[in-house]
Amino acid sequence: MTEGIKETGFQFPGQQDFYRGKVRDVYFFEDQLIMIASDRISAFDVVLPKAIPFKGQVLNQIASKFLAMTNDIVPNWLKGTPDQNASAGLKCETYPIEMVIRGYLAGHAWREYRDGKRTLCGVPMPDGLKENDKFPEPIITPSTKAHEGHDEDISREEILAQGLVSEAEYTQLEAHTRALFTRGTEIAAARDLILVDTKYEFGKHEGNIYLIDEVHTPDSSRYFYADGYQERQDKGEKQKQLSKEFVRQWLIENGFQGKEGQTVPEMTDEVVKSISDRYIELFENVTGDRFEKPAEADPLNRIETNINRYLKETE
Repeated sequence: MTEGIKETGFQFPGQQDFYRGKVRDVYFFEDQLIMIASDRISAFDVVLPKAIPFKGQVLNQIASKFLAMTNDIVPNWLKGTPDQNASAGLKCETYPIEMVIRGYLAGHAWREYRDGKRTLCGVPMPDGLKENDKFPEPIITPSTKAHEGHDEDISREEILAQGLVSEAEYTQLEAHTRALFTRGTEIAAARDLILVDTKYEFGKHEGNIYLIDEVHTPDSSRYFYADGYQERQDKGEKQKQLSKEFVRQWLIENGFQGKEGQTVPEMTDEVVKSISDRYIELFENVTGDRFEKPAEADPLNRIETNINRYLKETE
C-alpha cells in the first residue's frame, strides 16, 4: 500500500520560518507562506500514529476548489497551488477565534443540548429539538483558537469584552460567516448534500479581512446526505454523514477518546486503507470531481520539486 506523507522537512530558498501543526507543515517566506497538507490525521486533539495516504491531497484540493468558489464573498489568502498537497498565499495576522456556524443540532451543540443546556456561546437554542434537527436559522458559536489542547466555546460578548476583536471587525466576521455558510449550503445542495455545520478562520493583511486556512472540507465541516434526511429524522434514526466522524466512531468503539490513560487502537493496514478510501469517497461526493492519484512514486520529491518551481516562477 502507498505510504502516507507523515511529515516534511524541506529547506527552500528564502525560507524564514517553519511551523508544524497537527496535520499541516507551514513554510514562511518574506511575503507569503506555503502550507503543505500532510497525510497526518488527528482526532480528539491527538495525532494518530499512522498517516492516511491521499488524505492531504483530498483536503488541499477541496479547500482550493471552495476558496475559488467563495472569493466573491470575501477575499482569501490563496494565491496558488504548487502541488496537489500544497497551497501558497498571503501571510495574514490571524484572528484568535474560529467562527463556527451551525445549521443543525449536531455534534458538540447536541451534546450540550442533551445535557440540558439551552444556550451555547451566549446564543439561545429553542426547546423541543432532537439530535440533527434543523435550527430555525443558523447560529454562530465561536471558539477560541488553542495552540495546544482543546478549543473553548466563547460568546460574542466575551470576545468583545476581552478585546480579542473590535466590535466593527467582529460584526464583519459574522456577516462573512453567514454569507459563506449560505454559499456552502447552496453548493452542498447541488450535490444532494446538507452542510450541517462548519468553521471559518479569518486573518488581516494590510488592514483588510481575509478568509484563511481551509473551507468546507470534511475535516472542518459536517455534511449529511439530503436524500432520506427527513425520513431518518422522523424515525429517530442516525443520519448518513460525510465527515471524519467515522474515524472518531472507530476510535470510540475501540476504547479511545483522547483521555488520560487511553491508548490509540492498532491501525492495521486494512484500517488505514479503509480510512483512505473513505476520504477519496468524500472528495468525489463533495466536489463532484473524480479523484486522481498522483503517478509519482516519491511524493516528497514531487512536492519539493513543484514548490521550488513555483517559487522560481513567482520571484
